[in-house]
Amino acid sequence: MKIAFEDYNAVLEGLADLHAEGYAYIAFDPVFPVSDVRELNAFDDSYDAVEYCHEMRTDVDLFDYQPIYPLYRAMEKGLEDSSLLAVEDGYIDLSALLKTYYHIESETIKHKNSMDMNQKNLEYLQDQVKYTGFGEELPKQIQAKIDKGGEEFKLQHSTKIGNDSVEATLNFSKSKQSDMYFFNSYDVSLKKDGSEEAMKQTFYINKGQNITLKEAYNLMEGRAVNKDLTNKEGEKYNSWVQLDMRQSDDKGNFALRKYSENYGYDLEAALSKHPLKELKYDNSKLDLMDSLKKGNIQSVTAVIDGKEQKQFVEANPKFKSVNVYDENMQKLGARESKSEKQAEGASQSAKKAEKVEVADAEVVGDSPKAKKNRGQKV
Repeated sequence: MKIAFEDYNAVLEGLADLHAEGYAYIAFDPVFPVSDVRELNAFDDSYDAVEYCHEMRTDVDLFDYQPIYPLYRAMEKGLEDSSLLAVEDGYIDLSALLKTYYHIESETIKHKNSMDMNQKNLEYLQDQVKYTGFGEELPKQIQAKIDKGGEEFKLQHSTKIGNDSVEATLNFSKSKQSDMYFFNSYDVSLKKDGSEEAMKQTFYINKGQNITLKEAYNLMEGRAVNKDLTNKEGEKYNSWVQLDMRQSDDKGNFALRKYSENYGYDLEAALSKHPLKELKYDNSKLDLMDSLKKGNIQSVTAVIDGKEQKQFVEANPKFKSVNVYDENMQKLGARESKSEKQAEGASQSAKKAEKVEVADAEVVGDSPKAKKNRGQKV
């Protein structure tokens, strides 16, 4: 961590304040000089500092951390003995000061930091693989691959979704600046039941925005998936994504089309145009919408003319609608879906009319009840 010579006292006081507040470690990007400790991230223990460094690191951006109290003590000593301060171009390297003050290259600390970082790297990769939908067993293979070293390694995964065969190759690579490994992407090969040819697509790993294996399958089936994404400025936004089967790159990967919130797709409004039993209850409606957002095609119950019919629906953000299929997975056109809605409305109107007719008959008819209501003798 580097600071400008004129900021020395301010940073020293800031470290003392952090220590007094109970913080033990600071994390930082070593590329950029620090002028105020408020620019730093402070932590209670080394585990949290290591976790933060791992979360923030990329293949080109490296983060590091230092213990606060030893660094503060070294800076105090630097005020007494300026020979400890290696000033270059007006900047002081506090990490170098810390090593000089303790008269060691800090191999023990360096080894411990490396062990902590490598363990955190392993746990992070295992969680990434697990929560991207590759189960409990595959993450256990990562340790053995890392122990072998090498610039990159791959893991293989096979599964069945329905009657379809899904093969995935997970791609990992080692950082050029450290011993850390990264889960970069996974290649999916989808072979439909009864088909000889497989469809292939590569899905890239992004922090907190990974497309899961099941979502990848749904995308390759042509359906849309709802995800929280991050733009180049680091701002989060929500969007539907869908593969454009008409466009592909030089590697054969289909382009990913996005329909952000500004596009105006309202899933709930699209569903409300259909007489679905699940929409009558909040819990079942939310479950249905959550499933559709994951790209699933979902079984539903349509109520038409008072009778229940099994149907299937899927989200269609491009046309701001939902696709509806009958129980045999035959797609129902917009005209058919509209007629269902009209039939449901007509059925309800007929029931209301029937009630009115019964009420009128009681008033004007010759029934004993009607005569009694008119004051006539029965």
